[in-house]
Amino acid sequence: MTHTHAPPAAHSASSSGSPGSPAGSGPPGGLPSPRDLGRSLTGWARRDARFDVPASLVVFLVAVPLSLGIAVASGAPVAAGLIAAAVGGILAGIVGGAPLQVSGPAAGLTVVVAEVVAEFGWEATCAITAMAGLLQLVLGATRLGRYALAISPTVVAAMLAGIGISIVLGQLNVALGSTSQPSAWANLQSIGSSLLSPDSHALLAATGVVVILLLWPRMPARVKAVPGPLVAVTLLTLMAAAWLPDAERVDLGGALLDQIGTVAMPEGTPLAVAGAVLTVALIASVESLLSAVAIDKLHDGPRARLDRELVGQGVANTASGALGGLPVTGVIVRSATNVAAGARTRASAILHGVWVLVFALLLVGLVEQIPLAALAGLLLVMGTGLVKPADVRRSRARGELWIYVATVVGVLALNLVEGVLIGLVGALLLTLWRTAQVKVDVREAGPAPDGRALWVVEVHGSVSFLALPVLARRLATVPEGQVVEVDLLVDYLDPAARDQIDDWRSRYEAQGGQVVVEHSGPAGEEAAAERAAKSRPVSPRAWLPWGAWQNGDADLGTTAPAHPLAVGVREYHRRTSASLQPVYDELRDGQAPRAAFLGCVDSRLVPNQLTSSGPGDLFTIRTMGNLAPADGDDDGAVSAPVLYAVDQLGVEVVVVCGHSGCGAMTAAVASDEAAGPATGAAGAAGAAGAAGADASDPVDRWLRHAAPSVSAWRAQHPVGASAAAAGDGEVDQLAQVNVAVTLDRLREVLGAERLERVRLVGLFFRIDDGSLSVLRDDAFVDLTDAELDRLAHLAG
Repeated sequence: MTHTHAPPAAHSASSSGSPGSPAGSGPPGGLPSPRDLGRSLTGWARRDARFDVPASLVVFLVAVPLSLGIAVASGAPVAAGLIAAAVGGILAGIVGGAPLQVSGPAAGLTVVVAEVVAEFGWEATCAITAMAGLLQLVLGATRLGRYALAISPTVVAAMLAGIGISIVLGQLNVALGSTSQPSAWANLQSIGSSLLSPDSHALLAATGVVVILLLWPRMPARVKAVPGPLVAVTLLTLMAAAWLPDAERVDLGGALLDQIGTVAMPEGTPLAVAGAVLTVALIASVESLLSAVAIDKLHDGPRARLDRELVGQGVANTASGALGGLPVTGVIVRSATNVAAGARTRASAILHGVWVLVFALLLVGLVEQIPLAALAGLLLVMGTGLVKPADVRRSRARGELWIYVATVVGVLALNLVEGVLIGLVGALLLTLWRTAQVKVDVREAGPAPDGRALWVVEVHGSVSFLALPVLARRLATVPEGQVVEVDLLVDYLDPAARDQIDDWRSRYEAQGGQVVVEHSGPAGEEAAAERAAKSRPVSPRAWLPWGAWQNGDADLGTTAPAHPLAVGVREYHRRTSASLQPVYDELRDGQAPRAAFLGCVDSRLVPNQLTSSGPGDLFTIRTMGNLAPADGDDDGAVSAPVLYAVDQLGVEVVVVCGHSGCGAMTAAVASDEAAGPATGAAGAAGAAGAAGADASDPVDRWLRHAAPSVSAWRAQHPVGASAAAAGDGEVDQLAQVNVAVTLDRLREVLGAERLERVRLVGLFFRIDDGSLSVLRDDAFVDLTDAELDRLAHLAG
């Protein structure tokens, strides 16, 4: 069989190491040697530079205004935002484990930084940032970085929403000509006062930026290719120079180089300093890792290495703090822009940091012409974007809206750390409550064979010691002296719960009752208990073989073990029949299948399972070897149902499915070999008879219909040749050729007119691994995404 694979992305070979380097190259730690670096740079310049350089310029244009605005919102020097953007882009880009992620100052940290600045001062905040970076290095080096993702998504979404609301409240004050206050309540009070006498120049500048940013997505594609934040800030800066002379401007406080290294050790209790360091490190880590995971979904290159990414963020934060910059984190807005702009390797993020550094060193005078209110307008839009209605809907659908609201209120009323802790405690309590909410159904299921009543106890969900009160209460409702079947339909059963069930069973049987315990898993109660203790997932019984879930000693109250068929029928009536009743109600007046499926009678081939279909979906025809004899040879046993499906039922797709290890094909190969080469292709029709087959045996007579397939296989049919080249044995080669020959036979049956509205599909099922392949251009190929897409549209 021919195996095809989707081609790798253009950047997949070079986006996880240094520019152009293959993943995993270089010495330990992921950094390339000087020789490898030279080769990598040469390869990058040849392959990827034409993509990475333009992308880096686009990200740079987005990053500059955002970095300035975040610095203002954080209560830090404006230059700190540019320092962080340059350091984050260069160092995190070189060392980090997410090749296409762009790092820098982020809106999600503004409230935290503002609180730290208010408590310790700016110089001490720089030291706290550096210490947070060192902590990130430890977390990444000890491979604990991935565990920062073990936070409820609802809490993370609420945290960002609280930050967004805080940003909006603070920047509304700036837009009205006032200053941002340290708390949400103080900002609300200040907004009330500022509304009485707003600064018209500031209000115009902020409003202008907001209007441009809201309208920019509606612009033509060529126009909005230029980043909206850059356009908005640039236009308002030019307008302010002409018409808003009194608007307050950005003050960098001098040259950028003069502000590097303004760091001082924080004064305060060790607990307060440690809390600030831990807060900055954790929030920066979580935001970076969540961003990396999200960016992985936007490209098909190498996946992010989260522990290495945390090391990269630690290096960047240590350097940014030491140089007088803001905390650094992976930024989803810049990273998504980077991917959308066509970046291939980490060189784009690195170059973006270089452009920021050049801009900050050479264009200080230009930066100081930007009105503060223009940056406030930019932050108003950014803050609003952090409050996402979709997150509210999801939290409500999950029953976690109260956690979302509590976290937001906590962030606004207290501070970020305490608000997040409130959310985490709420999420933990909800998890414990859900764990304790096991579902136990107790009902009478009719008479048992010995005349007593048969009671069924179904236990659903995860059963831990927290669920013991519910379990004990429900078991106590079963009347004494009856026949009881306990069905453990659970994905986890801890030893305490197992002990309680065993104790109850012993007491119940001592009082004259009879108890049978069934569990989805290997036969036997002890094996089922072992399976439950290991917490393996349970598949639906309707798709599992009898031996995978039926207990060998289940006697249903009779004196002899029940046949698996009887137990299976009972399972259908108890669980499946009721759930399918609405389906059969719709099918009672007739059928309208979407496809006809011709498959082998082999018990291992289950058409509905292979196609994930249900009642009314498939018109199934099964023959030994999925053979379709010529007219007259079988009195239309195959052609008649195929024509009925197409002409009367309106089926548009006819599937022929063969399988590996087919018994019919094995017999056909053996008969052909016994007949010897004398028969040749011309005598293939009588191969079975020549081999001494019994003409009166129905099986032997049927297998004669395999002769055309055997003849085609011996004549080097292209499908057989492809299967042989892929390493398949003779039986599987013939089985694949047989599918192609059967499709040709069905084309004759259907005729040209019907084939204009009917598509034929050939499938091959491998029993050893459960995989399906599709016939495409004289070979069976794996169902890659591309082939699945073609199959979905029935193309080709």
